[in-house]
Amino acid sequence: MKTIIIEDEKPSARRLNRMLEVLNITPDLMLHSVHESVEYLLNNPAPDLIFLDIQLSDGLSFEIFDQVEIKSAIIFTTAYDEYALQAFKLNSIDYLLKPIDEEELMAAVDQFRLRFRQSQNSNKAAIINFEEIAKLLGNPIERNYKKRYTARVGEHLKLFHTDDVQLFYSENKGTYLSIENGRNYLIDTKLESLLEELDPKQFFRISRQAIIHIKAIDDMISYTNSRIQIKINSFKEFDLIVSRERVKEFRAWLEK
Repeated sequence: MKTIIIEDEKPSARRLNRMLEVLNITPDLMLHSVHESVEYLLNNPAPDLIFLDIQLSDGLSFEIFDQVEIKSAIIFTTAYDEYALQAFKLNSIDYLLKPIDEEELMAAVDQFRLRFRQSQNSNKAAIINFEEIAKLLGNPIERNYKKRYTARVGEHLKLFHTDDVQLFYSENKGTYLSIENGRNYLIDTKLESLLEELDPKQFFRISRQAIIHIKAIDDMISYTNSRIQIKINSFKEFDLIVSRERVKEFRAWLEK
């Protein structure tokens, strides 16, 4: 099974390469731009599987398909806001949200292997409408985002508006919301599900452990390994650090 990675951020490409090797997949090649990818794909047999970042150094990866007919299976890797990923869900396309989670990668690879065997038996390649996906990403679907969450406090239910939430975080297999007075409340929704429910203009996932509200930020401090530490004065549970893979997207989010 021939596999290639197309990713402009070399540390991310190397990390994905290492994660795939654990799953007994050894990528044959790593490419880093639209130009480089087009040149390779025009002059070499199509791989079985491509891990493809959407935003490359010299343009969107969809530009590759304007110049090359691709019959490979594709798993997109992306740091796009969750609302834009509706484009993929509507088209039943596999994607992995950065920073890539090991379990999600394993699930995507397992799904590909199943489809790969089926396509070999039927000798049919999946047809992907890249033009339609690009259009949806450029004009994301309008959504009504969730405004309220409930938390159980003893025998009572307490209602919280998202405007009053400083951050959501996971700890000890539970998901909590934290409000301005420093109180934290356990909720039933998982952190991954919250990403699909919250307004991405207001909330940002800084790491696997925390989603913060933009208005809750009291200070931002340079941290080791090019990361950023976020200060929310009412929150004392643990240090809030923007993971290195998310720093670029975080800076862009701040300026939207």
